[in-house]
Amino acid sequence: MTDHIIWQKSSFSGGDDNQNCVELAHAEGQILMRESDVPDTIVTTSPEKLRAFLLGVKAGEFDHLI
Repeated sequence: MTDHIIWQKSSFSGGDDNQNCVELAHAEGQILMRESDVPDTIVTTSPEKLRAFLLGVKAGEFDHLI
């Protein structure tokens, strides 16, 4: 599944390839996430679940964790 995946990282990461960041990709209807410094560990979720998580982050639902 990972042969033809195009990974995207945030523009906030800068242009330096040595900076570690979270990368996202879309494959077979799923969202894939990985840490650039550990590229073999991939977390998979659905677009709907990722959307719900991001909305929760924006709404402050996880602020108590930091």
